[in-house]
Amino acid sequence: MADRVDKVDRADRADGEEFDLFVIGGGSAGVRLGRIAAGHGARVGVAEARFWGGTCVNIGCVPKKLLVQAAEYGAWAEDARGFGWDLTPGKHDWAAFRAAKDHAIARISASYRRMLEAAGAAVFEERARLLDAHTVAVGERRIRAARIAIATGGHPTRLAIPGAELGIVSDDAFFLPDRPRRVAIIGSGYIAVEFAGIFAGLGSEVDLVYRQPLPLRGFDTDLRVALAEALVAQGVRLHPAARPLAVTASGAARHLALADGSVIGADLVFWATGRSANTAGLGLETAGVATHASGAVIVDEELRTSIPHVYALGDVTDRLNLTPVATAEGHALADTLFGDRPRHVSLANVPTAIFTAPPIATVGLSEAAAAARGPADVYLTRFTPLRHHLTGRARRVLMKLVVESASGRVLGAHMLGEDAPEIIQGLAVAIIAGATKSDFDHTIGIHPTAAEEFVTMRTKTRVAGLAEAAG
Repeated sequence: MADRVDKVDRADRADGEEFDLFVIGGGSAGVRLGRIAAGHGARVGVAEARFWGGTCVNIGCVPKKLLVQAAEYGAWAEDARGFGWDLTPGKHDWAAFRAAKDHAIARISASYRRMLEAAGAAVFEERARLLDAHTVAVGERRIRAARIAIATGGHPTRLAIPGAELGIVSDDAFFLPDRPRRVAIIGSGYIAVEFAGIFAGLGSEVDLVYRQPLPLRGFDTDLRVALAEALVAQGVRLHPAARPLAVTASGAARHLALADGSVIGADLVFWATGRSANTAGLGLETAGVATHASGAVIVDEELRTSIPHVYALGDVTDRLNLTPVATAEGHALADTLFGDRPRHVSLANVPTAIFTAPPIATVGLSEAAAAARGPADVYLTRFTPLRHHLTGRARRVLMKLVVESASGRVLGAHMLGEDAPEIIQGLAVAIIAGATKSDFDHTIGIHPTAAEEFVTMRTKTRVAGLAEAAG
């Protein structure tokens, strides 16, 4: 890793506008970097033009999780009948929920600024851009910095088809004045499948349109199949292998035309077709910072850009766009530059969750990825969780372990089912530590739980990768 940097000489700071580190972006990556660096004694400035906490806190994972939970309450009220409770779900009050959500998010967002100030960092609520490799324009001010970090995140994109502007993106979904009765969602990644479940759970009719044969491209195939089944069970209409051509309006109604000649009618068209890095207008070309054709900043393993003292981290690099990764990168970079603890964040075996209904969580290699490396033993189970034997709800659990045949090391753990994110978080520690299937087998399960299935699976479902090994 890079050597610990020298701080800007205090004697050169006559106007107070020089910093050891200036961070552009006050999201998860930028705030953690700024707070930890300031705690190490560096003079730090952080600029954020929109809202503290970035996408995750304000228009991403945090309010999304609240929406998921809002959708769950209606199902729980129905499920309660199976346990002897005479509950009748009422009408969901979207306006009341949105007000409560907005209040909670404002409080959390404000705490990010307070954490920075408490650590001694200077905060700037203005847009920042690079003037050269050491100078940042922040509003009308010019600020010099020994080190600069770009942590501006990303933004959602639409397909380039006629009428695309008639649909919303995820940023807009959290501020809808009313819940739409009919929603057409285009995409099949995290955002698409999560909002499909949210709107369906709140009572909307949902069509999910995507180009792949299954949702969640890149995830383990068994998980993808199970998710498709779960979405259908929730009432979501799936349109796989579909290509949108255009969106038109008829008053408040929207019509989504597909390449097969069909048309989906909706009150809301929701684009969940990817995200791009927030690099426009940052002055990266002026400063000599190289980017990919997509606009994402190019970095090395140590988060350095093409300018050695300019760093980039989080979603703006478009490597592994997850909030905990961005936070970890910020902490590691602060320790490296100012804390005499050089280190970097490994992007291998990063656990992740998708808050569908039921949720998905996964860590490590998929079956296909493991098989590409050599023979892998696959352990798979599907079952109805105990509570749904009484509720009658069509909800199943899938659990899967992928094990390296030669060593017995567990390479991947995958789950679709209630509490999957909580369960996989613990298994991630075991997989990072190099646990073997024998270690899982020797662990006593907690009964009765779904989680115990991960330590009681003994029957091998299949061996993957034998053909590749023979070739």
